[in-house]
Amino acid sequence: MNFFDTVSVLVTTSALFSYINYRFIHLPSTIGLMLISLVLSLAIVALGWVGIGFEDDLRIFMSGIDFNQALLHGMLSFLLFAGALHVNLNDIARQKYVITLLATLGVAVSTFVVGTAAWLVAGVVGIALPLSMWLLFGALISPTDPIAVLAILKRARIPKGLETKIAGESLFNDGIGVVFFIVLMEVATGSGSLDIFDVGELLVREIAGGVVFGLGLGGLGYFMLKDVDDYQVEILITLALVIGGYALADHLHVSGPISVVVAGLLIGNHGRLFAMSARTRRHLDSFWELLDGMLNAVLFVLIGLEVLLIDINGLYLALGAILVPVILFARLLSVGIPVVLLNRFRQFSPNAVKILTWGGLRGGISIALALSIPDGYGRPVVMTVTYIVVVFSIVVQGLTIERLAKGRM
Repeated sequence: MNFFDTVSVLVTTSALFSYINYRFIHLPSTIGLMLISLVLSLAIVALGWVGIGFEDDLRIFMSGIDFNQALLHGMLSFLLFAGALHVNLNDIARQKYVITLLATLGVAVSTFVVGTAAWLVAGVVGIALPLSMWLLFGALISPTDPIAVLAILKRARIPKGLETKIAGESLFNDGIGVVFFIVLMEVATGSGSLDIFDVGELLVREIAGGVVFGLGLGGLGYFMLKDVDDYQVEILITLALVIGGYALADHLHVSGPISVVVAGLLIGNHGRLFAMSARTRRHLDSFWELLDGMLNAVLFVLIGLEVLLIDINGLYLALGAILVPVILFARLLSVGIPVVLLNRFRQFSPNAVKILTWGGLRGGISIALALSIPDGYGRPVVMTVTYIVVVFSIVVQGLTIERLAKGRM
């Protein structure tokens, strides 16, 4: 199937499922679309077991989509920019220490705790994988997913300060998580060694380089927008910043996600105030809101359909269910440590740790990273466990975060 046919199937399916969810189910769009896709996929698998249906055709269709490439080098740049456009830079600045600790120390603590615990639990249930592979799993599952988080936060009415912490952390910690994942992938596959200086150099280049490049990218876009008063041209400039900037960041070996987020924050704040007319702001917001909604719809349909590609093994499913509370405990530690460290310098709301823990959603980025693990290195079990955690995170945590924030849990 060619590229146009693939896109047409995904967009048509997303539109149909969006209609069904809007008319009959009334769940938040992202959750509803993923659940419909997941139920349909499981129904097709069940029919396949009794010799009815077209499971093989759908598996072939899904295996023809490079989810890792489509998300990490396609949709992600647009979704991050769209999310960053509407985040207040002053709010981020006020929470900068909390966000920085959550996105760095928090990810490191969670990676180690999840990886070690998963290795021990897997050994008990009879799944023999080396510690390095489970640390790799810890790295891909620890960062909160900005796409899932921002989509759910639009509906969950939580205190503004906590919303900024969760959104800010999710926008930046995926870059940290990807760096950890790259390093641990080299160790797990035997193509590299854990050298602290190499890790430090990679972190500085990816993160600091991404921030500097993003500032340059956003600054260039700002000056171009300031010289133009035509919303079509200005929207095209923002598209070029996202597509061209993300691609160039990859070639420069700096973090594309961080670059796009920084550029989006700059354009969404200073650019919105000083470089755009009111007419341009309306059209720009409408365009990026529409694009964000469309891509989110396609992405969460894909997440639901990805169940066709996982190994439905009872032992793997049981391990995933066991690791869900383990990962939540690791999240509690990774959030609690920064809050304790900063508690003497700033005031936190009484339920801050609880809401930050439950609001740390996992999503498509974790699945994309799991799919990038080479065959022969425990990919089936890691993929299955990752999928279980992501589905629980989006459905259970996503649907209950508002109730938790209101003290009903």
